[in-house]
Amino acid sequence: MKLKTMISLFRYFATSLPRYLTTLTTFFCISCFSIKAQTSYDDQVRAYVDTYKGIVVQDMRTYGIPASIKLAQAILESRAGQSVLATEANNHFGIKCHEEWTGKTYRMDDEQPNECFRKYDNAVESFRDHSVFLTTRDRYRFLFSLDAQDYRAWAYGLKSAGYATNPQYPDLLMSIIERYNLNQYDLPEREIVAVITTRADEDLMNAYLSLFTYLGPGPNNRKVYLNNHVQCTIALEGDDLLTIARDFRTKTTDLMQFNDLKRAGGISKGQVVYLEKKKGKATQKLNVVGNNQTMWEISQVFGIRLANLYRKNHMPEGLEPPAGKVLRLR
Repeated sequence: MKLKTMISLFRYFATSLPRYLTTLTTFFCISCFSIKAQTSYDDQVRAYVDTYKGIVVQDMRTYGIPASIKLAQAILESRAGQSVLATEANNHFGIKCHEEWTGKTYRMDDEQPNECFRKYDNAVESFRDHSVFLTTRDRYRFLFSLDAQDYRAWAYGLKSAGYATNPQYPDLLMSIIERYNLNQYDLPEREIVAVITTRADEDLMNAYLSLFTYLGPGPNNRKVYLNNHVQCTIALEGDDLLTIARDFRTKTTDLMQFNDLKRAGGISKGQVVYLEKKKGKATQKLNVVGNNQTMWEISQVFGIRLANLYRKNHMPEGLEPPAGKVLRLR
């Protein structure tokens, strides 16, 4: 090779190398950012699933909607709980007001400017309203003749029923279900493992309490609620049954009986205290046991007598269920 040619090639590579290096660096930076962003979103979705999988499993048993479908819809519609509608209005399914809605509302631009969306006090209300929304409308009735473990049929069925206008809606749902293995929550009861984190348990307990029917003020700044057709109140800081009995002019021994307690102490702030005898069954059919959740706590949340709860599940009294176990409440 001639010397002049070699010098020309050297000059070419010398001037081009920085440009190539810059291009390669930019490519790798974009790739790393994309991988990091996807990993962060995956973590966000998994945390969302951990928080709400107990609710969707319960609703599957109560309403017949596949847990995988319900979770996938919530993830897609709310961006795993990060959308404006989810953060500002606790609306995780994008359900609009419609004529029959008499609850709170939230306005935002969607397909049309300033559209009306339903607003909830907490996420549990949103999940439950979604179940009622699907089970009370004729256009979705055919879905409940489908196999509850066939999430593909449900995904296409929702699209054909007009739940969403996006033609890719079934594919998006199926992609989410398969990416995060959500169909594991559609398994029969004996195979379900739905362990809820302790933090989520506390959030869910507060959410369930907020769904009690408020009856009005009680003595000494207390509030009286109705749960499972039984009147109750919520324990205040430093409470015991003696104080509550005095305030409501009832016997401490009666409160002990109503709440399946052996002694007048043993309650803490935020716990449900029934003022009447609890019922022999709950309004809800099933409950997935949360992490560290006891039979007594479950009986208090759903207003069912502790002995009845043990009998319905063929468990000896005193035995505590493992997290993820499905308990019968009716």
